[in-house]
Amino acid sequence: MHDITAGWLLQDENGYHFQYDASYLVNKARQAVSLTLPLTEKEYHSNVLFPFFDGLIPEGWLLQIAEKNWKINERDRMGLLLSCCKECIGAVSVHPVEEQSSHE
Repeated sequence: MHDITAGWLLQDENGYHFQYDASYLVNKARQAVSLTLPLTEKEYHSNVLFPFFDGLIPEGWLLQIAEKNWKINERDRMGLLLSCCKECIGAVSVHPVEEQSSHE
C-alpha cells in the first residue's frame, strides 16, 4: 500500500488467506487496503480470491493478452494477480514474496 508492505496474501489447499503485517498495523499512516478488509490483527479467509484482489486483475482484451503471453489459465486467479498487478493503478500493488525485500 503506497510502497509499504501492508499484508500478506497466501493461497493454499484451504483457499486464500490475507493478514495485515504487524508493523503495518502500528504505522500511524496505515489504511485498510479495502473497505471489505478492515484493519485487524486477525487473518481473513476465503474459498475464492477476495473480491478486492480479484478486481485488480485486468479484464477483456488485456486479460487475453496476459493469458496468451504468460500462458496463465484464466481460472488461476493468484497467478494472474501476481503476473499482472505489480504496477496497478491506485495505492495497492501485489508482489511475490521473493521480491518483497526490494519493495520495503
